[in-house]
Amino acid sequence: MSQDTQETSARGKSPLRYIVMAVVAGVIACTGYFAFGGQQRAPDATFTLLSGQKITTSADLKGKVYLVNFWATSCETCMKEMPEMINTYNRFKDRGLEFVAVAMSYDAPMYVTNYAQTRNLPFKVAMDDGSAAKQFGNVQLTPTTFVIDKDGKILKRYVGEPTFAELDALLDKALKAG
Repeated sequence: MSQDTQETSARGKSPLRYIVMAVVAGVIACTGYFAFGGQQRAPDATFTLLSGQKITTSADLKGKVYLVNFWATSCETCMKEMPEMINTYNRFKDRGLEFVAVAMSYDAPMYVTNYAQTRNLPFKVAMDDGSAAKQFGNVQLTPTTFVIDKDGKILKRYVGEPTFAELDALLDKALKAG
C-alpha cells in the first residue's frame, strides 16, 4: 500500500465514501424526500388545457391553494394514484382547492383526452409542451405533484404517489390559512 492509501485508510476518509454520500444525497433530493418548506415560489407557468384555454400560475391561480400533478398515461403509478387524486380534489374543491393535471410532453394527446373523458376527470387537465415541466425544476419522473399555497409558495413536492393522509392534512392547513 502506498503512504497516501495508508493515510486515507487510517483516517477512514476514502474517496469512495464521498462518492457514496454524494449518490445518496442525489437520490434523496430526486425522490422529493425533502419538502420545499414553503421557501421556494411556484414558477410563472402557463398551462394549455385540453380545451385549448390557457391558465397561468401568476394570474389564474394567484391567491389560491392548488396542486400541479405531472403525470402520463403510460405511468403505472400515475394510473394507480389518479382515483385517489380525484377523491382528494372532490374533498377539497368546495373549500377552494384548484388542481391542474399536467400530462407530460411525450404523452400522446389522444391518449390524454381519452383518459380524461372516460374517467370524467373533475379537474383541469393540461398538455405540456415541455415548458411547464422545465419551469417546475425539470420534472422528469412521474408522478410528481406540487402543493402550492395562497402566497404562491411550494409547500411540498411529492415524487411518486403521496401519502394521502399527509397530503390531506397539508391541504387542510393551507386552505385554513389566510
